[in-house]
Amino acid sequence: MKITLKTLMDKLSQTDYLQDMETVKYAEVSHAKSKLLPYTEKMLAELAVAIKRGRLMQTQLVVTGMRPVTFSVELNIINLPYANYKKISNFCDETTDYEVNLYFETSSEHLNASHFRIDYFAPAAEVLTNQAELAERLADEMLTKFQMIVDNAKTAAEAAKAQPVTTEKVPKRRTKKTAKKTATKKRSTTKSKTTRKK
Repeated sequence: MKITLKTLMDKLSQTDYLQDMETVKYAEVSHAKSKLLPYTEKMLAELAVAIKRGRLMQTQLVVTGMRPVTFSVELNIINLPYANYKKISNFCDETTDYEVNLYFETSSEHLNASHFRIDYFAPAAEVLTNQAELAERLADEMLTKFQMIVDNAKTAAEAAKAQPVTTEKVPKRRTKKTAKKTATKKRSTTKSKTTRKK
């Protein structure tokens, strides 16, 4: 499957692409590849249909819970998410026919400093010939990202605990007595000049 930058930009600007989103609880899928596989198989099957029709597609698995994460797979010509499609023209020629690939995106608060990562996953053509293996690989990638998120969340929690507690000196509250004393101290005595009569 090939596409020109102009066609790609037109389609993305008009949201002219297929979209699918599945939501699942973190506890149901985060620790077992066998639990993730039905979702990755479905994602790859939908992408295969889109490729056969010559359509762009974004498919997502939204994982809710204590450490929420969104996994996305997009058909694109470059490793930039659809949300940033306007930047694609900075890297590609308008009239060239580009091969479409699969890009795997992860979005989570505990993933890294930018809370986002996008990786090249596979050529689009491979989905039509190697769907089962790609679904396995996608599940492995998701498990790897889950582990990164868990590790980073633990590190952040430990760092927060290790922060020293700062105790600032709180200024004493002024009472009428202390205000009077301060005023007395500040009062200056001035000597009056006396003139001697001659």
